[in-house]
Amino acid sequence: MALADSQVIQPISVLIVEDDAPTRQRIVGALSNTADFNVNQAASFTEAYSFLAQTCPDVLLTDIQLPDGSGMDLIRRMRQKSDKTEIMVISILGDETSVISAILLGANGYILKDAFPADIADTVRDLLKGHSPISASIARFIVRRTQSRESGAPRSDLNTAKLTAREIDILWGIAKGFSYADIADHLGISRQTVPGYIKNIYRKLEVNTRGEAVYEALQQGLIRL
Repeated sequence: MALADSQVIQPISVLIVEDDAPTRQRIVGALSNTADFNVNQAASFTEAYSFLAQTCPDVLLTDIQLPDGSGMDLIRRMRQKSDKTEIMVISILGDETSVISAILLGANGYILKDAFPADIADTVRDLLKGHSPISASIARFIVRRTQSRESGAPRSDLNTAKLTAREIDILWGIAKGFSYADIADHLGISRQTVPGYIKNIYRKLEVNTRGEAVYEALQQGLIRL
């Protein structure tokens, strides 16, 4: 009697997007040590975008700052193509704007490079199990933010639709991580006027930081990344 064919388990496909060669090789090496993973790598936005145009990996591990583009755009591209791919950011950036934007765009985890997990393979497996690996400092920030919103006074009924077209343009620039100087040069306005616009935006959205402004703008549909 012939033995039934055993089920073939396909390896987990992973795309690593990281321009820093030592960091990229560290991750590749950690995942390549086991047959569980089929590892692909990209050193730039262009390489990653080309790869994602051809296939959907099970896991996307991406940096935010790339030499020719933003990891945020890769996250958005991946989410437009598939909601099944698990996405984790591995970045040196831990500011409110970067974290909130990545999560709202569809990232499932966010690890800071200075808090790199001892076993990246287990971290990726946890991601596939439905967990959300997040560096401790980011987790504390999210908890504080949630507690602050829940315990705060009710928001007034400000008509945020009264944001001017220029203010919305500046909000988009903030969400993309541009400096005030970059925003001014892009919009053709004086660099000295940008702080005034920012102050008005904060007042109208009832926020105090760039991260909160981005969060509120995205939640209210004022901008899209």
